[in-house]
Amino acid sequence: MHIRLKRFAGQLLFASNIFIAFLLLFENKLVIPFWLQTIGRMHPLILHFPIVILLIAMLMEFFRFRPENSANTFYRNFSQNLLLIGALFAGVTVVMGLFLSKEDGYGGQTLLWHKWTGAGIFFISSLIYWVRNKEWYKAPVAKLSSFVTVIGLVLTGHYGAALTHGENFIFEPISKQNEIAAVPLEEAVIFKDVIQPIFEQKCVSCHNPDKLKGELILTDVASIQKGGKTGELFISGNTELSLLLQRIHLPDEDKKHMPPIGKSQLTPEEIVLLSLWVKENADFTKKVIDLSTQDSLRILASARLKPSVTEEEFDFAAAEEETIQKLNTDYRTVAVLAKESPALAVNIYNRNAFSIKQLDELSEVKKQIVSLNLNKMPVRDQDLKSVSKFENLRKLDLNFTDITAAGLKELSSLKHLKSLTLSGTKVNFKDLQTQIGAFKKLGTVSVWDTELTAAQISILQKSNPQITFIGGFKDDGKDPLKLNPPQIKNTSVIFSQPTALLLKHPIKGVTIRYTLDGTEPDSLTSAVFDGKTVLINSTNIKAKAFKNGWFGSDLATFNFFKSTIKPDSVNLLFPLNRVHQAEGAHTFFDHRLGVIGANNPAWANNWAGVRDNDMTLVSEFKKPVLLSSVGLHYMIEEDTGIFPPEVVEVWGGPNAHQLKLLTRMKPSLPVKGEKPVLKSVEGNFKAETVSCLKIVARPLSKIPEWHRSKGGKALLLVDEMFLN
Repeated sequence: MHIRLKRFAGQLLFASNIFIAFLLLFENKLVIPFWLQTIGRMHPLILHFPIVILLIAMLMEFFRFRPENSANTFYRNFSQNLLLIGALFAGVTVVMGLFLSKEDGYGGQTLLWHKWTGAGIFFISSLIYWVRNKEWYKAPVAKLSSFVTVIGLVLTGHYGAALTHGENFIFEPISKQNEIAAVPLEEAVIFKDVIQPIFEQKCVSCHNPDKLKGELILTDVASIQKGGKTGELFISGNTELSLLLQRIHLPDEDKKHMPPIGKSQLTPEEIVLLSLWVKENADFTKKVIDLSTQDSLRILASARLKPSVTEEEFDFAAAEEETIQKLNTDYRTVAVLAKESPALAVNIYNRNAFSIKQLDELSEVKKQIVSLNLNKMPVRDQDLKSVSKFENLRKLDLNFTDITAAGLKELSSLKHLKSLTLSGTKVNFKDLQTQIGAFKKLGTVSVWDTELTAAQISILQKSNPQITFIGGFKDDGKDPLKLNPPQIKNTSVIFSQPTALLLKHPIKGVTIRYTLDGTEPDSLTSAVFDGKTVLINSTNIKAKAFKNGWFGSDLATFNFFKSTIKPDSVNLLFPLNRVHQAEGAHTFFDHRLGVIGANNPAWANNWAGVRDNDMTLVSEFKKPVLLSSVGLHYMIEEDTGIFPPEVVEVWGGPNAHQLKLLTRMKPSLPVKGEKPVLKSVEGNFKAETVSCLKIVARPLSKIPEWHRSKGGKALLLVDEMFLN
């Protein structure tokens, strides 16, 4: 049995070589259907297996001809079987990689090198397996082949990492830090030295000549100005209409949110920098010092370019290197601030693991700590007493902690403190005004996302001219930033029982106002969301976010759909089209709505579509149900020929042979140039007891004359049906 299985695996390896050679030879003509793209996307999951297996196999091959190994039957058989398994896994990985590379957004020299080094490993490991028992295959050949294979694995992994994370992913933190520190403020250009580093750290890994997501390149000025597949990246001076900022402010779970989930996200400071840069007409040549000294963009840019603590000479000795290493843990880093400097910077991570003990344990280096980052830790006022022990502290980050302004009195002994960040905390105007005067050397205080108003920040600024208060506002105090729209927390917008409406906003202190009657909410009369609203019927919700000192958000619209009845069996009488199969008849009752862009294979699996025949669904119920309405959710994308149904008929009765027409619906057609949209149509009728239901949705038989496909048949896409 073992010999037969091994013989079969060897034959499979030979067939894989022929198949992969064929794919590589005719790669330019290769078209991957959407259902195979799932296989391709498993490439990053599988590739680790051949790497590990082949590394072990090559290590054993390298030492194979040692006397103690060559005479060991188990060693010979095990290494040969391991090589065979590794080669087969490598073949599977190559096929998946070829499938994945055919998706949009991949190309360039890095992909080419990754593809051919990966294929080379597969062919070389296969060749070693076939010739390793030949008489001429001796120790020098075995060592050379092992060495070549390992080098190939390293190169393939390197090129793969470059495709995923960017060319300089490993050394980027070091090189970027050196680059930032080397740029004097007087010479710094806003785009080159402030904005471009943000792109490089958070965006370029997906938007470069080798990985061209959305046909957008962010590595050079010309490409940034050109934009991508969906248009220009920004409109100079207009933050509201700039695609860059729209994508950044989308909810994290939105497929179009940038950077996507799984990638390093932009910090609040970076988002503000990008917003201010676009508002300043997105200039590519202007220097930082060309802006006024009180301009928010200049203040933030200056802080990133040249932190004052790195230039200062300190009068204390450096801590022992062993002591520093001992104090580093999984949730705390202690690092030298700059080369040949005695100053230390401390960062605390993981809110759930935080305790004040993590600060008390730093007593051995309390004199050397000049920078302490406690962002998002559950630090309270009483914990600041432990912070005050770091007598030489210059920079203290307390963003989104639980402190109040009253607790700052515990820090009054920090005579060297120059930078204090309090964004997202519970500081209030009265206590902050009282406490801030105790810090004689304080230069900047960040108070974004607190209850402080623009007027209060202005008062603090006038009372303390030596301190720059950064509140996220434009320097003239009259043009605050705009809030992003509210978001929903409900896991689904389809419900069968009365459900609570859940709205949220990422910024603290925001008031969300909403309407249920189709009108646009305002900041004065519309209902304030308090978490007590319960949805009973299908509802259209319009919401806006408001906060003192900010512009109100754009309108957010959420459609909730009631669907109380689910059939016991569903069948489609006619086939769906080839691309939009979704889950067949079950698609219509899975409580999952599709998104616009259904011709994109990645999103097509939520839509059921027909063009050449009616969409006819027959549903049956084991027990008769009382039915009074039926609704359909569909897409309109007139530019690509996706239109509403021409007519929808609902038939019901005691069985499939005794059906009567319950209602007929005729949705309105879009007009020329109408933007893509998701809509629903609902037919209400006198309550009827039915055991069998037939829904017939007829695609538009003749596209309007104004369309480029006039007279042709339209595509009908439906993702959900609602029975009540």
